[in-house]
Amino acid sequence: MKKNSPITLFLLFLATGSGAGAKVDPQDIIKRFAQKESEFREVWQQYTYTQDIVFQVLTRTGRVREQREMTIEIFFTSDGERQHRIVYDRGRLESVILTREDLDDALNLQPFALTTEDLPEYEIKYKGQEQVDELNCYVFDVKPKRIRRNRRYFRGRIWVDDLDLQIVMTKGKAVPDLGNNKFPAFETLRQQVDGKYWFPTWSEADDILVFGGGFRRSRRVHVRELITYSNFKRFEVGTSIKFGEVVGEPEPQPEPTPEPQAKPAPESEPEGSADSNPPAQEPAPE
Repeated sequence: MKKNSPITLFLLFLATGSGAGAKVDPQDIIKRFAQKESEFREVWQQYTYTQDIVFQVLTRTGRVREQREMTIEIFFTSDGERQHRIVYDRGRLESVILTREDLDDALNLQPFALTTEDLPEYEIKYKGQEQVDELNCYVFDVKPKRIRRNRRYFRGRIWVDDLDLQIVMTKGKAVPDLGNNKFPAFETLRQQVDGKYWFPTWSEADDILVFGGGFRRSRRVHVRELITYSNFKRFEVGTSIKFGEVVGEPEPQPEPTPEPQAKPAPESEPEGSADSNPPAQEPAPE
């Protein structure tokens, strides 16, 4: 993360009156940082990068019991269309199934951006100011105003740098859970990559998911997910970008999900699931 020298922070204090007496207009801050996030999302869509993901199932003592590793490349076709492909996929998860929503969240929601276009969808509450590393941040709680069918949302807390007015850290989870298709809470950190905008570089989920319940015996599964982002390159018309060799097709899962990420397999169909994809299976006992 960006570092400010003590002199810079002192001058900032004198110039803005930072501290307990500083006047903060939350609505103005929300409007301004959402504009910056809109700029960031537009720039983000112009970059290629590599996303390494490790999915793990842990024992009750925290030992890794199952692991699956994937490398995904974000690239542009010769026609300038931005796409992603899995170039490495090793290991297997037996007690949980990676679903389309898992992978979609890893690609699109964990690098969360709250843009001007997104503001009508969310309820945002100002919670004060905190320091993250050496950054002075505004803190907001965020949740969707309503859940629309076939849409994914973020619910949690964001930290916004008070100078650049961009999100530098998020903590929360993707919502909604879909029947027995559960999603862990995660934390994502950003860093300045191009000297101006803050890009996601690291994300981790470490959570216990509860499956079943009701008339069925519930199961608790400790899952961990680590995502790192690297090799950022801005795509420009006429440039040539080389990509890694695709290492076969993604290893098939027990259920035919188009592009797998983390979920358990139920003993029977979950009740009331609105999702058209096969639900995650309830995990086998350790």
